[in-house]
Parts: sequence; structure tokens; C-alpha cells
Amino acid sequence: MPDETNPANAAAPVLDGRPNEKTDVIAEDEPMVRDGMNWFVLRVASNKESHVRETLLRKVQIEGMTELIGRILVPTEKTKTIKGGKQRITETKLYPGYIFVEMRLEDDGRIPQDVFFLIKETTGVGDFVGATGRPTPMQSHEIEKMLLDSRKPEDLPTVKMVWQSGDNVIIKEGPFQSYEGTVDEVFPDKGIVRVLVTIFGRQAPIDLEEWQIGKPDED
Repeated sequence: MPDETNPANAAAPVLDGRPNEKTDVIAEDEPMVRDGMNWFVLRVASNKESHVRETLLRKVQIEGMTELIGRILVPTEKTKTIKGGKQRITETKLYPGYIFVEMRLEDDGRIPQDVFFLIKETTGVGDFVGATGRPTPMQSHEIEKMLLDSRKPEDLPTVKMVWQSGDNVIIKEGPFQSYEGTVDEVFPDKGIVRVLVTIFGRQAPIDLEEWQIGKPDED
């Protein structure tokens, strides 16, 4: 397994996440790739993605390197959970341990020396995906996926449901605590799961909040 505490030992991210609401966003009319630049994947320390991004953006402005380093993105998604009738919105990074940097390379494919030192001297930075000094440009479909994940749709965050119809569950809270049943239907907008429970020899549907149920084999 990759050592997530060491950015240099981490594996490249798999760009198959799903789009949702993002805080780190780009405009829909922005080009996929700016002239003379390309996108690259930079390994960084876990939980330091946003800090590294902000630091790099600030250093690029101070050093006047906007012609060499363009956009820097940390795609995230927001999900909504409901507990006790109260909504809670959480934000999760789609590619933990990585940030995406738009950059202009030398003609031979190497990182310009000034850019290399600016990035490598930033706390929390590991290596670019690719050979040392020669990062591998992202492919078109990877760029498109990453940018889609970095766009903010107009709709609100969706409720993240972990249950599906047919799942076997046990009720953890409420008047039917300890009863086992089967998920019949889920209602993501309300955070509600309808569970079929056998009561007095007959099956009855009970609407429960997601947090009120668990897997039968859970302690």
C-alpha cells in the first residue's frame, strides 16, 4: 500500500470520481488548457492540499511567474447529511494527497529552474507524477474530468446515502431498536430510509433517518 504520509510514495490519483458541488471552482467559459501550458499532477502531504495551493498561488504572484504557472486546483465536493432533522454540510477532497497545476515547461520537457525551486521549496510538496524533472502531462480525458470536478453546479449539495434497496439493516435508535429489516426505498433529499420490518408476523414499512440504522454485524 502507498504511504500516504509521504507524498513521494503515493500512487497517482484515479480520475473517476463523480462531479458535485465544489468550492475550488473555475468558470465554464475558461479554456481547458491555456496556450503553451498543460496540466500536471503534484503530490502533496495529506490534509495540506488547500494550504499548499494557497501558498503556491501567493508565491507565483509575488515572484511574477503567472506566465509560467497558471491555475492551481484542489477539486472538492460538498455532501449533505441529516441527523435529528438538522442538516450538516461537509466538504471532501476528491483527490486527497494531490493538487493539479497548470504549468509551462521548457522545450525539452523540463520544469523551468525558477519554477522548480519555487514549487519544491514549498512546505508539504512532494514530486510531480512523472520522471524526475520531467513531469508527465495529463491526458485530455483526465483534464476534462478534473475540470468538470472543479466546476460548481447551480444545484445544492446532495445527501450522501450509503444504503440501497435490498440492504439488510438493524435499527439502532427509536421504538423499534434492535429490530432487523430490509431497506425498501431511500429518499436522499430527506435523509430518510424506508425499512421493511416484521412486526407480529407481518411486514411493515418504517421510515427512519439514515443514522438510525446500521449493518447487522456492527457492534
